[in-house]
Amino acid sequence: MAINNPYAAYQNNSVNTSTPGELTLMLYNGCLKFILQAKKALEEGNIEEKNKAVQKAQAIVTELMLTLDTSMPISKNMMVLYEFVNHRLLEGNIQNDSKFFDEASDIITEFRDTWKQVIQINRQKQYANVDEI
Repeated sequence: MAINNPYAAYQNNSVNTSTPGELTLMLYNGCLKFILQAKKALEEGNIEEKNKAVQKAQAIVTELMLTLDTSMPISKNMMVLYEFVNHRLLEGNIQNDSKFFDEASDIITEFRDTWKQVIQINRQKQYANVDEI
């Protein structure tokens, strides 16, 4: 099936050609985007759109939880934080209070920024190894 929208084609191609690390980064960015959309919808009094955005953010957090490598010792701490983020998103949705969204966003931003640094370090190591060949 051909994609007529060039932006959709670009997005599809970038997902299909990304490394697992880059896909995780996309998930973090998507989660932050949906949290921001939920906050905006809440400010505008659009409860239905707020709920949809929160559910999308929660789906991403759930995906991050499911794909977490539990053989790593740090994964237990990450799982606790992911559960906390999901709970904050739920509370913000129920109580219509953006402070909960801010707390969730802060944690996801920290994960995203750290993950971005890991990707950059890995790329530097990869290119350093290429130069040695």
